Amino acid sequence: MADFTFKVDMHVHSRFSTRPSQWLLQKIGCPESFTEPIALYNRACARGMDMVTITDHNTIAGSLEIAHLPNSFISEEITTYFPEDKCKLHVLAYNITEAQHEDIQHYRDNVFELVPYLRETRITHVLAHPLFGVNDRLTPAHFEQALLLFDVFEENGTRDARQNQTLRSILTRLTPVDMERLANTYDIAPHGETPWEKGLTGGSDDHSSLNIARMYTRFTGKTNVTSVINGIRTHTCAPGGTAATPRTMAHNLYGIGYQFYRSRMGTLRPEATEHLCFRFIKSVLSPGKEEKPSITSLFQRIIGRGKATLHRELGPNDSVQEMLLKEAGDIIAHDPTLMKIARGKIDDVIVLEKEWARFVSMAANRVLAQFADRILNSVLGANLFDVFHSIGSAGSLYTLLAPYFVGYDLFSTERKFSRDCLARFRKKDDRSSQDLKIAHFTDTFDEINGVARTIRQQLAMVARHGKDMTVITCGASADVPGAVSFEPVGRFTIPDYPEIVLSYPPFLDMLTHCFEQEYDCILAATPGPVGLAALAIAQILKLPFHGTYHTAFPEYVGAITEDATLEDGCWRYMSWFYNQMQVIYAPSEATKFELADRGIDPEKIVTYPRGVDTERFHPNKRNGFYNTFNVGSRIKLLYVGRVSQEKGLDVLTEAFKKVSKMRNSLQLIVVGDGPYLKTMQRQLRNAPVTFTGVLKGEALTQAYASADLFVFPSATDTFGNVVLEAQASGLPVIVTDKGGPAENVLPNETGLIIPANNPDSLLRAIIHMVDTPERIEYMRLKARAHVENRTFDATFLKTWEIFGDHVAA
Repeated sequence: MADFTFKVDMHVHSRFSTRPSQWLLQKIGCPESFTEPIALYNRACARGMDMVTITDHNTIAGSLEIAHLPNSFISEEITTYFPEDKCKLHVLAYNITEAQHEDIQHYRDNVFELVPYLRETRITHVLAHPLFGVNDRLTPAHFEQALLLFDVFEENGTRDARQNQTLRSILTRLTPVDMERLANTYDIAPHGETPWEKGLTGGSDDHSSLNIARMYTRFTGKTNVTSVINGIRTHTCAPGGTAATPRTMAHNLYGIGYQFYRSRMGTLRPEATEHLCFRFIKSVLSPGKEEKPSITSLFQRIIGRGKATLHRELGPNDSVQEMLLKEAGDIIAHDPTLMKIARGKIDDVIVLEKEWARFVSMAANRVLAQFADRILNSVLGANLFDVFHSIGSAGSLYTLLAPYFVGYDLFSTERKFSRDCLARFRKKDDRSSQDLKIAHFTDTFDEINGVARTIRQQLAMVARHGKDMTVITCGASADVPGAVSFEPVGRFTIPDYPEIVLSYPPFLDMLTHCFEQEYDCILAATPGPVGLAALAIAQILKLPFHGTYHTAFPEYVGAITEDATLEDGCWRYMSWFYNQMQVIYAPSEATKFELADRGIDPEKIVTYPRGVDTERFHPNKRNGFYNTFNVGSRIKLLYVGRVSQEKGLDVLTEAFKKVSKMRNSLQLIVVGDGPYLKTMQRQLRNAPVTFTGVLKGEALTQAYASADLFVFPSATDTFGNVVLEAQASGLPVIVTDKGGPAENVLPNETGLIIPANNPDSLLRAIIHMVDTPERIEYMRLKARAHVENRTFDATFLKTWEIFGDHVAA
């Protein structure tokens, strides 16, 4: 590599292929070779390689073409098989003759015949990418047999760094006892006097001409093939360079596709080849001189000829390809680094790989935001034709992003296999003590609602108890440790309901974050755009997808819009979304039964405990808090929460208008804000009501403790944190019989449970409590005692244990 400085006695050998792998050829229909072997040789030398060889699959044609050049030698990559199930292995054979190549073809169908031949003829050989399943048949048992058959293994430049690290970890911890166990298990005699001592090499395994010498082998001695072979045989050589990432694989796929489609296009007019996008793509995907096709043709071939079109603000006839061209040109023109690449001023492949990923992400984000806007507007307008039309047009955009999806999917599968292999060589007392690592996705974090409050409380418990959970959101401030907020690529405001704003997440950025952090589980708190991103990421990364059900969103939609059709549509979507999960955590039995009634598999639903901060919310916070509101000594009926109609506040408003005339000692206190506030103020303008607005911190705890009675008329809440907070503050509560709050109340002991959506029942309950002050005092004590053991700490630790049990299941 040109960027590396080597000691005088240190030389470098690089191996690579002249053609794409068989898998890639099948996927995109490419020819076998794009770059001449001599050109590859020259590039390798330019990147600091002292010795060069080409290892094509089962051919030495590429090696023969450079055999006359200095410091090169003939090699090949042999495809061999375990005979019982045809599991493929790739074996590198170095410094061979044409006659030996011919002999190898007779033995390569059976690895148990090939290896003895290579040993007998003293052909130096290495097992390439030993933890990569070439044809998806590799198992830990195959890998263990390979440890008996082979003496030297390759760290591969197209594979994940974690895979290479795992290989190194296994090989360096092998013991004579391990080898004896494996020999007895598979009835294979290990080779050599010290078979537990293994060697490592490095190879770029490049198929796109973009990553020549990305990884290589360092050796000592003179610059000749003898030094290379001696270093491999004596285990004195070492791998060097940089391993791949899913972005590397995607970059290679784009490069292979670009080179293929370029080879299928003729020379076009010079003015067409000078398009800014083409100059940029050419510089990123195919450094060097070449004929340049039309950028429009290039995009049409790479992402497919879109038959459906995606409408946008620029006009209904703009296709996905045209949109991409317009957006891509704008991105490049306004980005200094991308412009440098377009002008050919940057050729470092690592930088090009990173910048190409950033470019693709930005272009896709812009188009995805417009696509999502159109979908949502069509849904809200009940225009089903446009919905299906827009969804169909997304196919071309998906094809553009597919190389990244393939890369992350494949690397995630390989990581899991590597972990499985590593586990076979760990002692019981040698296992990692790290706990579960969860990514908790949410569409709401800054807002004032129960979901956001619960997640923030969980983050506090995570920090206190040393657990590992990261909250992932979009467009929020992420002002607490443990939260990561991505900049949205767009926002959508529900017409007529400006308080409901959906943020579109940058999907590739989120996907990269989750892959790099190596989470054990994806947990979704909401079914919005961030929740959908969580679902897709879990599927691509092969992670368990779990969810917490917090809010009866369809019922909220029904209450706000009074549109039964829209509410039913929301339930259908919610049922689909939650049925994608392996486990759904419901906060109450009532919620569990409701989800089951809505078509969600009841076997997936698990209830989990919820707690309250019993130190923060406490009767001893009672003081003269309401003196500043001129409430005096009146009986204070408190509501805390979002001021919106779906919370049953229309029921409370109607009941209180009547009860305030029947009992003039009452004062209603409303703590919170929301879309129903002005309506409620107008309807209760002549009643004794105090609207405090949103209260936080000590003001909120004092407001609870300084009241006399708590009312929560919601019939849509799945749990109701405020009901626990009120009882912890020593308040009797009045709740409805629908939803989760009723499960947090001991009937007639800590509060009253009344029929939902019934103003008269609420009125009678309030009068009953006001007329029996001794019962209020009795319930005060009972309420506090009821929740004293439901601390945040206790319930959080129990919940974390439930999470761990179900992730491991």
